[in-house]
Amino acid sequence: MNHEPVERTTNTFLPKVSVVIPVYNGEADLPELLCCLSAQTYPKHQVEYLLVDNNSGDRTFALLQQASENSQITIRPKSENQIQSSYAARNAGIRAATGEILAFTDADCRPEPEWLDSLIAPFVNQDIVLVAGEILALPGKTLLEQHAERQETLSQKHTLAHPFCPYGQTANLAIRRQALEQVGLFRPYLTSGGDADMCWRILQQKIGRLEFAPNAVVKHRHRATLKELESQWRRYGRSNRYLHELHGVDLMRDITLSECFYRLGRWLLKELPKDSVKALAGKASLVDLVSTPIGLYTARARAAGQREAKLPENAKIIEQW
Repeated sequence: MNHEPVERTTNTFLPKVSVVIPVYNGEADLPELLCCLSAQTYPKHQVEYLLVDNNSGDRTFALLQQASENSQITIRPKSENQIQSSYAARNAGIRAATGEILAFTDADCRPEPEWLDSLIAPFVNQDIVLVAGEILALPGKTLLEQHAERQETLSQKHTLAHPFCPYGQTANLAIRRQALEQVGLFRPYLTSGGDADMCWRILQQKIGRLEFAPNAVVKHRHRATLKELESQWRRYGRSNRYLHELHGVDLMRDITLSECFYRLGRWLLKELPKDSVKALAGKASLVDLVSTPIGLYTARARAAGQREAKLPENAKIIEQW
């Protein structure tokens, strides 16, 4: 896997691209998202945007229909109302897609203008079937958002370094159509871990390589409240349990209460006084002061998610094109 940016040196490689975006109750996100899609530098006549409403309870689908009639880009509204799952919604988009390359992002992401240009460029090499772009943070105001930004929680560098096998997150991922035709679509009843499962199925069949495109950037807002943060890390834990059952991934070691108390004691007696002195000298911030307790909170949430999860039998189903 190559981590060097691939620059487009010619305008002759411009494959048709289908961008698939699942949307659930996305009324608040759609205006900014559509602006970002309209600003893409990739030739507009070579891109279709399939935005799939996943049984939203707000005006999402009506807004998508309105956008398709008034936008200068090709927006094709779709819906998936039978299965409540972002992967089922992506499958609905894939089935309607006409592009040679399928690109994925999420409704709460904000692609930079050159996102598609940079994400598609590596496919000029025929042995590349997967390209992962980078996921950066939108400016955060709360302490939790700033902590997640400091930790680069959503960065693809974590998933690309996965000890079992590298993968790209569907917040910023592109897949060659041929690969999907060979391995099938996403598991529609899986609620977490479907991006890893898809990438691993493709890589295990040795269809082609995974490339990292660091200049293909989407920005994402981090969780702002403890409730949202706990939900996010519990989902990470559930994902690991599901991937353990599907692929044999090692389970993460549970963090015990005694370990938590030890780490908190060390933080109170050693780290906090030391970082407080640095903060007074302007060499540390409030985020530095609370990094340890936030890290322990997320670790406990992830462990709980893994411990409590059980893969539903229907989540093993792989849909075909």
